[in-house]
Amino acid sequence: MQSAFDIVAEPTRRAILGLLLEAEHSVGDLEQRLRLPQPTVSKHLRVLRDAGFVEATVDAQRRLYRIRPEPLQELDAWLTPFRQFWSARVDALEQHLDRVAQAKTPHPRTHR
Repeated sequence: MQSAFDIVAEPTRRAILGLLLEAEHSVGDLEQRLRLPQPTVSKHLRVLRDAGFVEATVDAQRRLYRIRPEPLQELDAWLTPFRQFWSARVDALEQHLDRVAQAKTPHPRTHR
């Protein structure tokens, strides 16, 4: 079985997940939005479904796909320490830029 990272590493699957983030979509909707043939979309949906990233419900003659949050929560949990790492550095950069901007700002002179 592929890891969650292998699954989301594929650009078409990321694009499908992005569209499903907005709303449920049928295979036909995804074909049109992605401009890909039905077999390609179906293949990627099968991978996403088998890995638990999406689920389908039957609506009349079509299947509607939607995101399942659990696998994405696992990825998010893994990314948390990295987010904290970068957040601290971005905060430090922001403080440095504020100090540089303040040092370059001319101070008003008092006239007597």
